[in-house]
Formats: sequence, structure tokens, C-alpha cells
Amino acid sequence: MASVTSNISAQSTGFSGKLNSFFSAVSTGLVAYMERRSRSEVIARLNAKSDAELAKLGIKRDEIPAYVFRDLFYV
Repeated sequence: MASVTSNISAQSTGFSGKLNSFFSAVSTGLVAYMERRSRSEVIARLNAKSDAELAKLGIKRDEIPAYVFRDLFYV
């Protein structure tokens, strides 16, 4: 699977450019926060399970962070 990312920005001057930059930065921060929060909730739910329940899922307690973030890391 291929993934392509491009960041193209045009120089905006004046008030509208500054306003656009501000809202762009805020939205980037909110996206990062929400992704981190949702993963933290998954980790908390998995930590609340018993070792037997985790074994049914095929993971061990010390593997929970790697399991939750498996889409970000390839080992």
C-alpha cells in the first residue's frame, strides 16, 4: 500500500492569512489530541481486562501499548 502526503502552502499576507494559519494550527493540534485521547481510552479498556480476557485476544498485558499503536510502528 502506498501513501503519499504533500504539504503545499501559498504565502498569504494580511489578516486573512494570519487567521487561516491560526485555524490551521488549531485544527492540527485538535486532531493530534483526539487521536491520542482515543488511543489512551483503548489502553485503559485493555488494562481493565483480566489476563484471561487478554489471552483470548492474543495479547499479553505488557504488549498492550504495542497492540494499540501497531498501525504506527512496524517491528
